[in-house]
Amino acid sequence: MGTYTRNMTEGSELKHILFFTLPLLAGNLFQQLYNIVDSAIVGKFLGADALGAVGSTGSATFLFYNLCYGLATGAGILIAQSFGAGKTEDVKRLIANSAYVMGAFGILISLISVVFAPNILRLLNTRESFFDAALGYMRISCAGTVAVSAYNWINAVMRSLGDSKTPLVFLIIASLLNAGLDLLFVVGFDMGVNGAAWATITAQGVSAAGSIIFAFCKNPCFKLKRGHAVPNKSIVIKCIKTGAPISFQNALISLSMAYLQRTANRFEDTVVSAYTATMRIEQLIQQPFASLNVAVSTFAGQNIGSGKADRAVKGYHQSLKAVGIFSALMLGTFFLLSENIMGIFLKQQDMEVIAIGAAALKLSACFYFPLGVIHTTRGLLNGAGDVGYAMINGVAEIAGRVGFAIILVNIPAVGHWAVWGTTCLTWLLTAVMSVIRYKGGKWTRSAKS
Repeated sequence: MGTYTRNMTEGSELKHILFFTLPLLAGNLFQQLYNIVDSAIVGKFLGADALGAVGSTGSATFLFYNLCYGLATGAGILIAQSFGAGKTEDVKRLIANSAYVMGAFGILISLISVVFAPNILRLLNTRESFFDAALGYMRISCAGTVAVSAYNWINAVMRSLGDSKTPLVFLIIASLLNAGLDLLFVVGFDMGVNGAAWATITAQGVSAAGSIIFAFCKNPCFKLKRGHAVPNKSIVIKCIKTGAPISFQNALISLSMAYLQRTANRFEDTVVSAYTATMRIEQLIQQPFASLNVAVSTFAGQNIGSGKADRAVKGYHQSLKAVGIFSALMLGTFFLLSENIMGIFLKQQDMEVIAIGAAALKLSACFYFPLGVIHTTRGLLNGAGDVGYAMINGVAEIAGRVGFAIILVNIPAVGHWAVWGTTCLTWLLTAVMSVIRYKGGKWTRSAKS
């Protein structure tokens, strides 16, 4: 159907996955530049306390953004399966109706998150020294959830059709814009942490708008007729039923991270600032895994839609080998360069924060392979339409982060390392649960339904 689609049901499995993953990874890395640039500029020009304020909102904004991402992922699964089966008319109706779902949901989440921002920060036990700055940053960031919802929707649709290159172009533009606006608002206009938030949502909005306009002009699957755009109750319900469990999974993961943020906030300011910096770095490191997740999900969706489940499994196994290689490379990198990496986010006088963060990065790197297993297995099962797995994954995440945090924080010898130790053990637990679900084979029955 042209340059802006990719049929993955024929040819080399690994080649399809890798060629799809690479531009997706580049795009995700540029997306993470939003957070990294914000943190680097805030930390360098405003100091560790301001960086702590930004970090105190991370788990909350992650929750709202990921609710939108879950619904968008559900729509992408349905579109990938219909595209793989050659049902072009169904693809077009799904595109239109999923847009209605995402638009309404984005507006609702924006309103809720802005109104209840103070209550959420208090639930997170945000330190008084950070509270006012954190509140301003969170309200501005959450007001932009509409743009995040639109961005997630258009990207999920294009990726389900096999196009991972177009989103990259707009992400590069938006990332450069975000960096420029960060310097202008934070340094030039002296807007503090609020300036970083305004820069981010402005850039996100530009990326969303550009991607949507381009898709409707260039991608043949977006050439909708009036009949395609008529609201269809059954399609809307199907989009919600497929995406809601994934949103629920993301909500549980986000809540578990919020609980861990609350745990971190009980320690001294140096620990909170170190945790903020390491979380930004972790988000960056997760991008190859997250990109592979989407690639495997799209690959599995198209092949299962065309009745080729064995081909989907072969692609999954090959992807796990790539996870092992990347995990080993990152382990070596962090054991050699963790102090230098932490120095990107902080001033030289913040040596205690740098030392804590560097040691934490080395600990986390030992558990990157289980993290990769989670993402890769999640991609296969989501692509197969195994929505029940999403619930299991979410429950494992929240049980791990809450349970391990309660245990470790009450062991005096562990101290503030309970924060990072909890994350590592949670990755291990969730990886085991994911593999058990895959081996159980229930996803194959979901694929046939």
